[in-house]
Amino acid sequence: MDNDVLELIEMLYTMVTEAWGVPLGNEKCIVERDKVLNLLDEIRARLPSEFSEARRLVGTRDEMISSAKREADAIRRAAEERSAELVEQQEIVRAARNRSNELLTTAETRARELYRVANDYVDDALKRTEEAITAALNEVSKSRMSFRSAAGVNKPAQNERARNINIET
Repeated sequence: MDNDVLELIEMLYTMVTEAWGVPLGNEKCIVERDKVLNLLDEIRARLPSEFSEARRLVGTRDEMISSAKREADAIRRAAEERSAELVEQQEIVRAARNRSNELLTTAETRARELYRVANDYVDDALKRTEEAITAALNEVSKSRMSFRSAAGVNKPAQNERARNINIET
């Protein structure tokens, strides 16, 4: 259709350029009125369909552009949302790692402290036990000496030897 209108315009152009000039009127010419009017009527008849087709194409193009813009906006929004989710997840993971490192450090510190306290307690308990045993041994030794004195037994060397033999066996 586009070519039809252009052909008609070309025919009109040719008709005007080939028309006879008017004497003493350099830019004026004589054309057959009926032929020119017929060509103009045909152009006028075809142009509305050409215009409506062009309008339809422009409308379709505008609709496609709008649709593409909406789709691009939707894709951009989805990408921004996904990006925000990933950043949030990364922050959550980072915070969880920091928290776990803090808990681990605290637990290790607490374990070292408990180990130290337990060692101090056991050492203190053993020291008190040693002191109690030493005091009891001293008391036994004093009682034995008192018993020997009271019983009149004065053979510490033989008894000591016998005790050493019993201990070794």
